[in-house]
Amino acid sequence: MKRADAPRLIDVAEAAGVSLASASRAMSGGSGISPEVAAHVRDVAQRLGYEPNMHARGLAGGLVPTIGLVVHEIGDPYFADIASGVIRSATLEHRSVQIAQAERTPDSELAQVKALMRQRVGSIIIAGSGYADPIHEVAMAEALMGFTVAGGRVAVIGRHHLPVDAVLPDNHRAGVSIGRHLADLGHRRIGVVAGPPELNTVADRIAGLREGTADAGVELTVVSKSFTRDGGIAGARELIDRDITAIVGLNDAMAIGILSELRQHGIRVPEDLSVVGFDDIAVAADVAPALTTARIPMFEMGQHAVSLILRPGTDEARTIETAHELIVRDSSGPPRA
Repeated sequence: MKRADAPRLIDVAEAAGVSLASASRAMSGGSGISPEVAAHVRDVAQRLGYEPNMHARGLAGGLVPTIGLVVHEIGDPYFADIASGVIRSATLEHRSVQIAQAERTPDSELAQVKALMRQRVGSIIIAGSGYADPIHEVAMAEALMGFTVAGGRVAVIGRHHLPVDAVLPDNHRAGVSIGRHLADLGHRRIGVVAGPPELNTVADRIAGLREGTADAGVELTVVSKSFTRDGGIAGARELIDRDITAIVGLNDAMAIGILSELRQHGIRVPEDLSVVGFDDIAVAADVAPALTTARIPMFEMGQHAVSLILRPGTDEARTIETAHELIVRDSSGPPRA
């Protein structure tokens, strides 16, 4: 077992002046980095006394074809749709899927990944946003490095600081589309109920909203809550007395919570306030009023992730970028006079 003060891979990367991904490739013997740089990184690692996670490498021996899928919350329709896509593609390949729930924290996510490794799954898919600060994913990068070197396959869904294959949702451009839609309707003061700010999904969607509204002089008021329906309710309560004409929930579950809270206060949508979401989960068209949202292809993202882990491993991480579609329904309209 490593000492608590033992050097980590990110320490090696910083001392060598390379990225975490390059340090991982250098230590695993990959060819996606020049021999000179790889030798330099290994020299730095030796000088620092860095030791790769050999325990994870040993556990990866004798892998079974099961796919381990780590989601933040299986009850969240976003992750449920991704899981459906993974299961559909895995079934066609005669593979089973084991689902683990990570409770939306880096420590829990790492614990679930290590539990899957102990069960000798041959592939791991991590669904859910990465973290804006790469320090949160250093331990995960080290664990996955040992797993992949020993023959395991890994793919992530979302933007991560991990040297593995990735499926990238179109979060930024989806935010741009929603921002432009509201700005074109005439909204100039918009509230945003966001998830935790340390998540890349949150950062990307807010950056897109800012870009999409920049030319119209829109003022965004952002509050951060949990990435759930209850978070949407709490955010709506905080914004309800602000001088705004629209509220954006950064996912549809939050937007549905916002609709519910506004209904409790007798606020009409979209006559008094417009409400918009992200993702286009199955019930988005069935709530009243039907929710305007940016469609993210969750089911297909799950399928893409399976396609990545079925390919032979390479030294360079591969990415599949998805598209989005703005779905305009009844919950958005021009601001009140």
